[in-house]
Amino acid sequence: MSSATASRRWEADGIRKIDFSGNTCPIARTLGEVGDWWSLLIVRDAFAGLRFGEFQESLGCAKNILSARLSKLVEHGLLRRVPASDGGAYQEYELTDKGRDLRLVLVALRQFGENHLFDDGEEWFSLVDVGDGASRSRGWRCVRVTDACSARTRCR
Repeated sequence: MSSATASRRWEADGIRKIDFSGNTCPIARTLGEVGDWWSLLIVRDAFAGLRFGEFQESLGCAKNILSARLSKLVEHGLLRRVPASDGGAYQEYELTDKGRDLRLVLVALRQFGENHLFDDGEEWFSLVDVGDGASRSRGWRCVRVTDACSARTRCR
């Protein structure tokens, strides 16, 4: 096995996992930290500042899956737990600088999806600048803020 593809394999929850942390390919290492789709969708929603229940509602995933992915993202330094902004007993999650650096990855995935995964005339959520309300992406405006990709853009 070459150093570019070197990895450690193990089983967890009946699923074969691969550890890419020692891989010499930056893409493989990145996917090792955020490669599952739940994690990238959680990071997407974290740009909008959602709480646990809002993450769950937006994603439609089971609590155990969401909890496991949030813990993994905290462990990898993409999110951090902070006290509730309203002084409640629970904790909230916020993106770290490392997590915010995934913004361009999310925008690239979004652009790929817009260009290749929608039929002509099919609608999708658009990114909107929260300062001037201008669309930063083609498409229609949704009501919920679930697709924000930076502090200046929100999905409408």
